[in-house]
Amino acid sequence: MRIPFTQVDAFADAPFTGNPAAVMPLSAWLADDVLQRIAEENNLSETAFIVPSAADDADFDLRWFTPTAEVALCGHATLASGHVVLSSDTALSRVRFATRQAGVLEVARVDDGYALALPAWGPDAADLTPYVEALALDAVEATLWHEKGYALIVVPDAATVRALDPDQRAVKAAGQAVVIVTAPGDATASGTTKGDATDVVSRVFTPAYGIDEDPVTGSAHAVMVPYWAKRLGRDRFTAFQASARGGHVACRLDGDRVVLGGRCVTVIEGAFLLP
Repeated sequence: MRIPFTQVDAFADAPFTGNPAAVMPLSAWLADDVLQRIAEENNLSETAFIVPSAADDADFDLRWFTPTAEVALCGHATLASGHVVLSSDTALSRVRFATRQAGVLEVARVDDGYALALPAWGPDAADLTPYVEALALDAVEATLWHEKGYALIVVPDAATVRALDPDQRAVKAAGQAVVIVTAPGDATASGTTKGDATDVVSRVFTPAYGIDEDPVTGSAHAVMVPYWAKRLGRDRFTAFQASARGGHVACRLDGDRVVLGGRCVTVIEGAFLLP
């Protein structure tokens, strides 16, 4: 069985930046354990599987798998899936994906990139002491939690975010979560350090899902944007995820949706051979 395979760098301005995702169209769903083993074989932050949808409000059904687990929401692999679909049919301006836990998500063409609409998962204040201690953080301004398993930790400055070198075993032991550390950026900076000229900076750690640090995490911004929109007093701002690969994300809060802007670069096309 030959399954079409496309690897896409999402939220990327050039190859080798942003977050890589595999996009694999299927005619019908394979068994869950087979999907998981394919994702393990791909060994990327996420493998997205899409199947033509029978729903009236969606074009495809979409599921995402890390090397170790299926997840409730993945932004960068949704953006990559939209890129693959829209690149294959230039007459289309948008594509809708039905998901199991995050509703219908849409990717639309915008200039030379895309706009990705995700649910706004605003977090609530919570005691996240195990995660704060695992990250060895001293100064923390706020800790918040979203029920889908997102821990949001706000620190005073971008330098603290960039300097993090956590013990990933300790982070994993703190509990199964997508752990986000974020701080104000410097939108007026001269740009001498990559990502400085941005409103918000973050990093995301996901050892519980088989990836120590996720390069650019769309779903984390679904949680961060409601927080930062309120704190900044505006519904639009820029964000930079300061991983080794790095990625810029244009952010907008639109009612109960978070709209993220970014580009994609296709880096591999081929077929996955399934015995």
